[in-house]
Amino acid sequence: MKTSFSLLAVLLFISSFSFGQKFSTKIDSIIQDNYKKNPNVGISVGFISNNEEYYTAYGNLNAESQTKIDKNSLFEIASITKILTSNLIAQAVIDHKIKLDDYIDSYLPKEYVLNQNLKNKIRVSDLASHQSGLPDIDFPKLIEQNPQQPVSGVTQNTLSSIINNCSELKDYGKYRYSTIGYTLLGQILEKIYGKSYDVIIRDQLIQPLKMTTTFTKDFNVKNRTTAHNPEGGIQEFFNWNITAPAGLVKSNAVDMVKFLKAVLNNRTRVGQAAIIEEKIFYKDEKREMGLGLGISTDDKNTIYYKSGDSMGQSSIICYNRAKKWGFIILLDQRNSKMRQDLMNKIYDTVLK
Repeated sequence: MKTSFSLLAVLLFISSFSFGQKFSTKIDSIIQDNYKKNPNVGISVGFISNNEEYYTAYGNLNAESQTKIDKNSLFEIASITKILTSNLIAQAVIDHKIKLDDYIDSYLPKEYVLNQNLKNKIRVSDLASHQSGLPDIDFPKLIEQNPQQPVSGVTQNTLSSIINNCSELKDYGKYRYSTIGYTLLGQILEKIYGKSYDVIIRDQLIQPLKMTTTFTKDFNVKNRTTAHNPEGGIQEFFNWNITAPAGLVKSNAVDMVKFLKAVLNNRTRVGQAAIIEEKIFYKDEKREMGLGLGISTDDKNTIYYKSGDSMGQSSIICYNRAKKWGFIILLDQRNSKMRQDLMNKIYDTVLK
């Protein structure tokens, strides 16, 4: 009997390894083909299948360097930061410091004075699922004023003015992507933990997962990629300042795979928090939303995903809890269509 169980274990391992290798080869082929067609766009991809890691990368760190992009090269993950923030919110739920259906009123910094019409209206989960109805930062105007660092001038006074002058939630309960919502979530975390957002994300995500090349503020490292706008021009990495919880993180394929490993392991604190994130908090005819996560379901699969776009880079993360796979795609150019097309092709031709 012991021999039979041992043989079964070996066969399962071989089967899993073979699937992983096949998975790896097909994804590499897709990424290589994309690079051949778009040699001006560098790319790094990390993927995980049944806890086995695989990586592929193409392109150079910059036009002047012959150094190749690899699995350790640093990119802006931009709005993928939002699912890190929502994971921290879910961890706060586990810690019994907050409830997702709590109204945000008592958790906000004193600089915010909600209009009477807004009091006891907006819940924590509303912020995290982009349905609070609050007005947002005027990004087109900020980009016009400072195309390299559009959010660098956003201050607490900027945010307070937006929130305090809001007298009606015209589209409360409807999906509208919100940077200010995630900024508020970061400030809520600061209040309930009594620490800065930077310290919280380091203490509860970056350090426990040994994400040694994931950065928030100091990211001038040798293996940093160059960011490019859609026209190919050089773009600076963002300094997010007060809006940090919406997009500040810089990371690489290796560290994001570490995050995916933790997410897919429901015995970890991060994995338990991710399960809370994956609940459906918003649904309409176009989309389903968890806490920061998009949710896509067909007859056989449920996948969770989040994209990120800075002014000069694009990224996307995607995973399937039931089948224990996940991947991260990082591009050194702002190209939301390319990263979405790559995600769809990988899913449709390899994983579905």
